[in-house]
Amino acid sequence: MPNIASILKTEISRVARKEVRAEIETLKKASVAHRASIAELRRQVNALEKELRRFAKATTRTVPATGPDHEAPASTKRRFSATRLVAHRAKLGLSAASYGQLVGVSGQTVYHWEQGKARPRAGQLENLAAVRDMGAREIAERLATQ
Repeated sequence: MPNIASILKTEISRVARKEVRAEIETLKKASVAHRASIAELRRQVNALEKELRRFAKATTRTVPATGPDHEAPASTKRRFSATRLVAHRAKLGLSAASYGQLVGVSGQTVYHWEQGKARPRAGQLENLAAVRDMGAREIAERLATQ
């Protein structure tokens, strides 16, 4: 009889291992699928966070701060063109340094704007617009007083 008991014991453990292996395989497949979906979700979250940072950075550049220390923004958004700046300065017959005095910047800054190496800030755009609105006589008077 001990022989039948040991054979029965080995057969039961073999069948049990087979059943456990089958269950483990389905769990492994489910685990792999879940890991893949988690990785895809992480990629999506990273992409969305990157896009959010890009939009936040863009809005902080374009939206001026408002509050007790800041005035309300101008009703029109100013645009800048390097070629128009060159043409306006040439039309007035001014050097970059003289034009810079009118705007409130150095001549080197004006040169960099004209070359496209830099762009004026919002306050500087307002000063450029103010200079564009001036006539030749008014500009000459302003340069003479500075």
